[in-house]
Amino acid sequence: MMNILPLQLPLRQQLPQVRGNVDYEVFRQTLQRISELIRLTDSDLVVVLFCLERAEREARKQAKRKGKRYKGLSHRQQRWVQKSAQQALRCGVARSLVDESFRDFSCRLADSPLLQQFCLLDTLEPIRVPSKSTLERMEKMLPEKVVRHLVSRVVLQAAEGSKESGGSAALGLSEAIDMDVYFLDSTCLKANIHFPVDWVLLRDATRTLMKAVALIRKHGLKHRMQEPSEFIKEMNRLCIEMTHAGRHTDSNRERKRILRLMKHLMKKVRRHAQIHRELLVDRREETMLSEGQAAQIVRRLEGVLAKLPEAIRQAHERIIGERAVKSADKILSLYEEDLHVIVRGKAGARVEFGNTLLIVEQSQGLIVDWRLYREQDAGDAAAMIESLERAAVAYGGQHPKSVVTDRGFSSPESRDYLAGKGIGDEMCPRSVAQLRRKMQGARFREHQLRRGQTEGRIGILKNEFLGKPLRKKGYEFRALSVAWAVLAHNLWVIARLPRADEEREQIAS
Repeated sequence: MMNILPLQLPLRQQLPQVRGNVDYEVFRQTLQRISELIRLTDSDLVVVLFCLERAEREARKQAKRKGKRYKGLSHRQQRWVQKSAQQALRCGVARSLVDESFRDFSCRLADSPLLQQFCLLDTLEPIRVPSKSTLERMEKMLPEKVVRHLVSRVVLQAAEGSKESGGSAALGLSEAIDMDVYFLDSTCLKANIHFPVDWVLLRDATRTLMKAVALIRKHGLKHRMQEPSEFIKEMNRLCIEMTHAGRHTDSNRERKRILRLMKHLMKKVRRHAQIHRELLVDRREETMLSEGQAAQIVRRLEGVLAKLPEAIRQAHERIIGERAVKSADKILSLYEEDLHVIVRGKAGARVEFGNTLLIVEQSQGLIVDWRLYREQDAGDAAAMIESLERAAVAYGGQHPKSVVTDRGFSSPESRDYLAGKGIGDEMCPRSVAQLRRKMQGARFREHQLRRGQTEGRIGILKNEFLGKPLRKKGYEFRALSVAWAVLAHNLWVIARLPRADEEREQIAS
């Protein structure tokens, strides 16, 4: 374990006194309380140690590559890592709290003394605010498992009682949070894609490939062809025709005719994209593009070219062949992997496209466990068993006394698991007769009534902390964003819980 350097706190600016805005006062008190919670739970320490260990490993590898003896991190390097780690944690939490993009949050951070103080950026010197790219690198600095560890650390300390005060929690709460009852529910975390219409995928491919070709040609690497914009214009014209094909008397025949024209156009687009990709690979030195820039263009081309044959086949099967394509075999997006068709059967969203998100909360609304599934989930019952095992590991082998779910989680396997672990079964049964019998119990009715709040908790997490929609690409980054949102959400919930010192002041007054 590395030694952490004691850093002298710089002189900080005093926040201006603002009056007449209650919402600002509440937000200011919430941020100050969250800052106190980060200090009480030693979250800064966990992040700093992780970043220092990683910086040391990278420095060792770099010294080994250069054939030099590793001398350790200098004090200057270590100070920079510690400061960056603390700012990364607080910027990640603050951005999830205000639910803004990296660009908008960077602008707001430059304009808000309150957020600057929370993110440890306020000094008497000219303030240097992280750019949007730096903010993104800061959030990706911590892997999902580290953020998950911070969440479990916060929840555990909120559940621990303080010895010196009568039953109050270790974080200064008037009472420890209740970990006896878990409320589980699942939802679909929608991907940031348009509705996956087959022929629209061909339009997306044309735009991406031709824009990349235009960029290559702009740097002097050309092959005989029409202007790339002409292919985009032609594809747009065919898309407009396809949109209005339903107005024709023989709409199916018209759609097939238009798709054949699209397929013919895609052959030309694909051939020109392949030729220009080879030109860029072979003659990159003749351009002003760096090696990294050229590699990015090549990856963009190859990512679409690899999926294009399957996208064309899918459109052919559904429109010309009039045959259904299995959901597991469908291409939902040319740019996003690991997406699934999730049938929810709800009003306004019968079918959604994204990943299944499992949420487990306790009575006060803290999220104690979650998982964003990369693959098509095996079902709510299996997810519940896996979640309880994961939560038991995170919270010292402790299982809840009761589990409350909707009817989707109820199955013979889940009921047997709860009985074997001695956990109370408060799941809503699938059988109407069994539901009538269980509704006779006051405890079951009370828990099922409280379960309705879990839907609201999911809405708060998705709409207020993750954004509408979640604008992250790739499963790893989507899962990391969920972890950051859960951490910020739990800190926000605890910051709003009654504090022991506040109750004592009320009693004394």
